[in-house]
Amino acid sequence: MGFSGLCSPPLMLFEHVHLEAFGHALPSEVTTSKQLEEQLAPLYERLSLNVGRLELMSGILERRHWPEGTRPSEVATLAAEDALGRCDIDRSRIGMLVHAAVCRDFLEPATASVVHGALGLPETATAFDLSNACLGFVNAMALVAHAIETGTIEAGMVVAGEDGGPLVRQTIRALLDNPGVGRRDVKLAYASLTIGSGAAACILTRDSISRVKRKLLGGISKAATQHVGLCQGDQVGRDGPLMETDSEALLIAGNSLAKRTWTAFLRHMRWEQPVIDRVVTHQVGAAHRKLLLETLNINPTIDYPTVAQLGNIGSVSLPLTYDLAERAEHIQPGQRVALLGIGSGLHCCMLGVQA
Repeated sequence: MGFSGLCSPPLMLFEHVHLEAFGHALPSEVTTSKQLEEQLAPLYERLSLNVGRLELMSGILERRHWPEGTRPSEVATLAAEDALGRCDIDRSRIGMLVHAAVCRDFLEPATASVVHGALGLPETATAFDLSNACLGFVNAMALVAHAIETGTIEAGMVVAGEDGGPLVRQTIRALLDNPGVGRRDVKLAYASLTIGSGAAACILTRDSISRVKRKLLGGISKAATQHVGLCQGDQVGRDGPLMETDSEALLIAGNSLAKRTWTAFLRHMRWEQPVIDRVVTHQVGAAHRKLLLETLNINPTIDYPTVAQLGNIGSVSLPLTYDLAERAEHIQPGQRVALLGIGSGLHCCMLGVQA
């Protein structure tokens, strides 16, 4: 197999790419925003903060987390098996596997290698990780689609397993263990407390082997990397990850980038806004959703919100929401759907789908 398809241009139009199946997995363990704030009670009391502000600021009632020790590859494999079980494409035809989560099993080798082995994919299927914060899954869909369109492969799979539990637990420990923590530190840490867990998968195929009508039509991507410092996370020793987010500045810069991308997306796809039947967005929080839809002049009824119950699930958020929306029949066959992806960095990628 050649590797001419291992790239994705900023402007994309596809004629032969189908979205064969989506799959997902969600943890059973639920943690409410109130429960997290109860753990922060000593800090809240010292800073005179009221319980309920996390839910008020984010619109997130609860999020889910995997049991401690769960590896991203384990849950990504569950989502992949779910997708494979919902289509007639044999796994032997998969030519590319991309694991596109923020989380991964280890620094080396690629988490995709673990999933590749667990799924029993053929040795001809290349496997690698793609990382781009919350936008990784959408970027990977575009990359696999390009490989299919150019004839490099006939089918590919994108998977992601995200676990926000370690970040949430370490954020709480860091806030409680530092006696010098002030209100500003709490504000920078709030976004970390919104993070949930989940896994998603998408199988993409060439029209010649597809058994479904759902097509990926094209898309566009833009970057605003002058804002790279607004949300940054890193590993801190053996205690777990920490992240700092200027939520307000990120909200403003992100929506500005989304507006520019949306205008270019409509022009590139030759779509007038009224022809779009549904949108699926990256779920960050209630304020982000409200401002994004207002900025793009999108009727909230065509969106499918999941953030209140699932929190922000990183790269998994958009594909998992699409899958839930379709299973709930919010997305109907034949409808035009816009996938609105965005991730810290800042980067934005929007894809057009004929369901």
